[in-house]
Amino acid sequence: MSAGTTLVRVEETDGVVTLVLDDPDHRNALSWAMVCAITEAIDHAVQSGCRALILTNTPPVFSAGGSVDDLLSPKAPLEDMYNAFVALSRAPMPTVAAVDGAAIGAGINLALACDVAICTPSSRFDVRFLDVGIHPGGGQLWRLRQLVGRQGAAALSLFSEVLTGEDAARRGLVWRSVESADLRGEAERLARRAAQHDPELNVRVKQTLDATAAIHDHESAVAAEQGPQQWSMDRPAFGQALAELRERLGKPSS
Repeated sequence: MSAGTTLVRVEETDGVVTLVLDDPDHRNALSWAMVCAITEAIDHAVQSGCRALILTNTPPVFSAGGSVDDLLSPKAPLEDMYNAFVALSRAPMPTVAAVDGAAIGAGINLALACDVAICTPSSRFDVRFLDVGIHPGGGQLWRLRQLVGRQGAAALSLFSEVLTGEDAARRGLVWRSVESADLRGEAERLARRAAQHDPELNVRVKQTLDATAAIHDHESAVAAEQGPQQWSMDRPAFGQALAELRERLGKPSS
């Protein structure tokens, strides 16, 4: 099923919702209208109970970042302009960004807010905030430092280094770089695989994954994972999954 707005097209297939940024005439810039459209589409996906979400775009630009018109004449407070990033990062289901083209400035934040990002070799990641006299925002420096380290974050922001899709994959900014013709299929493969897992288990794993960002020793990590792991093993779904595994392996149930 296809739905959405003129700015974001929403497609739903087998529990996977795909959001397509569809304002190529404005290079999918993050105007207030675009931010609202993305946020509303994510809310729709969450309310529909979808099991995985893909964020992609109509080429040639993934997102040109903040709308120049809206920067000159703001239509909403600065913190509200981050709503789309926050909604993506809070989405309970696994999320995949499929970047087809340039991600510039705040447009990079859309990809960084997803659990996994993939791109094409011709994609490029250009922070560009300082080039127009703006401090990076929306949590970009924090995300970049997590993925590419302090030096990488400094190179991209302070020194205006630009990464191609292949460079981004090599340095860990994205998970994989694939040809443009294969991008959507690869995103769907990842999303369908994640959608096969128990939705409640996906939610708990994402929560624990985020919580471990503040942990710096192995003992604390073991403790942080112990509760959620025990919760998962106490559920009927765990016994059912083991029974199905035994059946596939051809072993009788005990």
